[in-house]
Amino acid sequence: MSSSAALLSSWKHERAAREDETARLFAELVDCEEGERDAILNRIIEINACVARSVARRYRNRDIALEDLEQVACLALVRAAHRFDPSKSDNFLTFAVPTITGEVRRHFRDHGWTVRPPRRVQEVRAKVSAVRDTVPPREDGRPASEHDIAQLLDLPVAEVSEALSLDTCFSPDSLDVQPLADGSSTRGDLLPDASQSTELAEVRALLAPALARLSARERHILHLRFVRDLTQSEIGEQLGVSQVQVSRLLGKALATLRDAVGATSFAEVA
Repeated sequence: MSSSAALLSSWKHERAAREDETARLFAELVDCEEGERDAILNRIIEINACVARSVARRYRNRDIALEDLEQVACLALVRAAHRFDPSKSDNFLTFAVPTITGEVRRHFRDHGWTVRPPRRVQEVRAKVSAVRDTVPPREDGRPASEHDIAQLLDLPVAEVSEALSLDTCFSPDSLDVQPLADGSSTRGDLLPDASQSTELAEVRALLAPALARLSARERHILHLRFVRDLTQSEIGEQLGVSQVQVSRLLGKALATLRDAVGATSFAEVA
């Protein structure tokens, strides 16, 4: 027998022994004395603590310390052990594992965001994260685009794009990062001063009603081009259209904005 087969056999044996011992202990709870109940429950929790830690490890390396996740998972195991009714099921883990998983995910929802986006956006991000690594690459070998993910989930591309942009909400980039190759300045150095902020506020107030005239697709294209700084070719790949079509759509959207604000060039309003 190979070493991997031996390890698998040993793991299956340990799991079966743990499930049998857990079932036996829950059976003892039915007729135990009141003073024995806590001791039996503590033993059940000790036996299955490895399962709680295993669930927590599935969510490691996501900007929350593994120790914190394990603590949340173990507390959820304790609650599951106290709530489990052996008369309704003979397998404790079929009840405990979903309970533990739900508590860990709730911990992420409540404590994992440095900047918390709306609940709807969080839910979309969870769906996108669940499938992002499972979507097969494109025929040319490049990873799946936002458009591919949106088609798979039957969601608007704009929502997928917004969800993927939330990574820094967990762990924002430091202002000391040097975004320029020559290291001449930090991100903090590039922040606008107070007078620039006032000007930008005026521009936003000017553009808000003008942007309302654009379709959702046109606003999304402007976001990709001027906020995410994608090229027209990259935008075309995400939307599943040609670069020429993107150029036309951009031109149409910018013309609409110029007409709305009475500007002679987009530079006057950007």
